[in-house]
This record gives sequence, C-alpha cells and structure tokens, in this order.
Amino acid sequence: MAQIAVLIVDDQAPFRLAAAAVVEATAGFGVVGVAGSGEEAVLLAARLHPDLVLMDLQLPGIDGWAATRLLTASPSPPAVVVLSGGSVVDVQEQVLESGALCYLAKAAFDRGSLRRAWAEAQGTGGGGS
Repeated sequence: MAQIAVLIVDDQAPFRLAAAAVVEATAGFGVVGVAGSGEEAVLLAARLHPDLVLMDLQLPGIDGWAATRLLTASPSPPAVVVLSGGSVVDVQEQVLESGALCYLAKAAFDRGSLRRAWAEAQGTGGGGS
C-alpha cells in the first residue's frame, strides 16, 4: 500500500512537531511537508500534492478557512481535516462550507483520529485502531 502523504499546517512549531510525530507513528502515513501560514500551505500543496492536509484555523495571512476553500477548489483537491482548539459546535457549519472533510480538536488528535478521518475521506468510515 502506498503511503498517505500528509501536509501539516499550523503557525505553532510545537504543534507541527507533535502532529508530525503522530503522523509518522501511524502506519501507512508520512509527512511530506509542513507550513506555518495559509499562503505557504496553498503553495506547498500545489507542489507536493498531498493526499491529506491537517489545517489549523488561526494562521497569519489568510486563515485556515480561506486556505481550505482554496485547496478544496483545486482540480485534484486533497482531503482537508480542520484542527483547532475550539469546539466542533462552533465551527461545524464552516467546516461544511469550506469543503473540509471534518473537524478534529487538537487536544484529541491521535493515531486513531487520523485513521478515522482518512477512512472517512475514502468513504469507508471507521478506520479501526
């Protein structure tokens, strides 16, 4: 099975490192790039063609919502998972409008939630543990 290419987008280096550790520790997934801004995310995605983008919302320049809309409007869009510290109730409508696959709380991001999000992107649900 080919490795699932993941682009991590967050303006905080500690979270980028933590998310990268989770991705690299999850069988079948690998980090292909990291970005600290929405603009950088869009540029890297165009160059690297990730399968999955983990997108923070609070970014310098264009925010995560705008970057997500740009990515999901591309001809071969990656699956985008929105990661933030807020509540899913607060952002659910925006997740759908932006074209993002789903929302995950940063505090709950782990290998299981990564696999479940990817399974959802593939239309298979679940994802196991």
